[in-house]
Amino acid sequence: MIKLAPRPVIISAIALSLFNSISTFAKINVIPKPNSISEKNGSFTVNADTKILTYTSILNSEAQYLASQLNRATGFDLKIATKSMDNTPTPKNSILLDNVALQSRSLKEQAYILDVSTEKIGITVASPQGAFYAIQSLLQLLPPEIESKSIIKNKKWTIPCVEITDAPRFDWRGLMLDVSRHFYTKEQVKTFIDQMARYKFNTFHWHLTDDQGWRIEIKKYPKLTEIGAFRVPRQGYWWTFDAPQPDEKATDGGFYTQEEIREIVDYAAKRHITIVPEIDVPGHSMAALAAYPQLSCGGGPFTVNPGSKFYGQIENTICPSNDFTYKFLDDVFAEIAELFPNSYIHIGGDEAHKGFWSKCPRCQQFKKDNNIKNEHELQSYFIKRMEKILASKGKKLIGWDEILEGGLAPNARVMSWRGTAGGIKAAKMGHEVVMTPSPYYYLDLYQGDPAAEPKTYNMARLTDTYNFEPVPDGIDAKLILGIQGNLWTEEISEFRHAQYMTWPRSLAIAESAWSQKEDKNWPDFVSRAENHFQRMDYGQIKYARSIYDPIFKTTKKDDQTIITLSTEIEGLTIHYTFEGADPDGFYPQYTKPLVVPKNAQDLKVVTCQNGKIIGKTITYPTVK
Repeated sequence: MIKLAPRPVIISAIALSLFNSISTFAKINVIPKPNSISEKNGSFTVNADTKILTYTSILNSEAQYLASQLNRATGFDLKIATKSMDNTPTPKNSILLDNVALQSRSLKEQAYILDVSTEKIGITVASPQGAFYAIQSLLQLLPPEIESKSIIKNKKWTIPCVEITDAPRFDWRGLMLDVSRHFYTKEQVKTFIDQMARYKFNTFHWHLTDDQGWRIEIKKYPKLTEIGAFRVPRQGYWWTFDAPQPDEKATDGGFYTQEEIREIVDYAAKRHITIVPEIDVPGHSMAALAAYPQLSCGGGPFTVNPGSKFYGQIENTICPSNDFTYKFLDDVFAEIAELFPNSYIHIGGDEAHKGFWSKCPRCQQFKKDNNIKNEHELQSYFIKRMEKILASKGKKLIGWDEILEGGLAPNARVMSWRGTAGGIKAAKMGHEVVMTPSPYYYLDLYQGDPAAEPKTYNMARLTDTYNFEPVPDGIDAKLILGIQGNLWTEEISEFRHAQYMTWPRSLAIAESAWSQKEDKNWPDFVSRAENHFQRMDYGQIKYARSIYDPIFKTTKKDDQTIITLSTEIEGLTIHYTFEGADPDGFYPQYTKPLVVPKNAQDLKVVTCQNGKIIGKTITYPTVK
């Protein structure tokens, strides 16, 4: 008689088999999260013999980009070849960029299908843009070391077998960089663009002019950069600086030549990023007034503002009743339009102080002559003139939501920054909108407790940015062009600081811009973001780790101060002391609200993950 094995042994064997199968799946850490992911067993290994193939020259630029990204860290010299369009199988150990085999699959322009098997990788697209986005996902499937700036030796470059079908939610997926308040070099701007490209952003809003600097060469008006690009040097906190002193030299600043602008535009285009330039008018124009005071109501003289208080005290608005204003701007936008081959030019339109207009005899007469009731309508007249000027250059006008005031130009697009109200109003009027509301999509804000963060003026934690839904209820979603994060740089003088403020909140914006609303999941996003922290470490990109720091809440009860602590993410323990030393994982663990002991001046806290310190040691004042 045959003796059968006990059933528990059979069950255990099945369970072991399932475990072995499941364990072959590597976690997919792609950001933004793809629309559809089908995981398979096994992995593909990139080695020195891997070939990158295309059917036609249409995707050669993307193939070369992929090779350069792979070669940098691996040290390989991967070759690019053309595959014949016959029915022969794709060779083993190859990556095929395919824009031909779409017979049974209908793909939109930015969509892609990425299919990784143990022997080959197929990227199916309808356009070079789709291929570029597939490449970003492919690079994110590789180990984090792929982002290294130098060769990593003795590393196995494996990619988990997976099929991804993907397409973006919004067409406008943007980040804005303010280079007026602080100037960043051409190479730093390129680095910013590279990081945008990694996360499938496609619009770089470049804030090129403001009260503190004019950053773009205009050949017909050379004083804009000779004078307007430089200010007196100051260090410390913005708006606390002394005004320029008599005979003090303006040595802080810089600008981009038109040749450099073209180089950056071309650099971005190769990464499928459109650059939208902003020339901020009629307000925020003190740098222009310093160069050409005849643009003002009062006539000057003016100096480029170094970050000292002036609003409402010193004129910083272009005069809307001055014939020279419109000739000047027509000339400026003619050169801008030639440099930037995209559809849009941003004209600002925000925070235009109108007090000097109300005191300007020429403006008051202009209002009477043109039946303009008030200064809001006067700004509306100005914006409508700007729209006509841009239309004559083949461009569309977009501006901040203040351009709604006094009446919106007929074909204007609105960027809603003062919350969502401006976007809702514009959309109900039938105008297209980019949602970029403060505080959620403002990157210059605190992302952790002010006790541990660089000085700024408001708060937007990573959770706030990730959880915000950009399409308001009751609005036609087709009128929402997309979303954008804004990095204003008043308090950000160093480019590394700019990176710190940009990431990881821009990871959350990228996911909201690309991924489907119903696919968003905060714990899953955090897990993927932690993988990207490693990638940024290898890529030498500075980022904030503020999600690991505790959130403080102080209340008073009778004569006692009570501090409640919490965290943005799960799995952390908080350790504390009132004694002044730096705590670690062996100090008391926070479990309930803390009553501040009498005479204690500071609470020191640190967070741990799996017993190891992961957050900053924060000194939180208990007496305020």
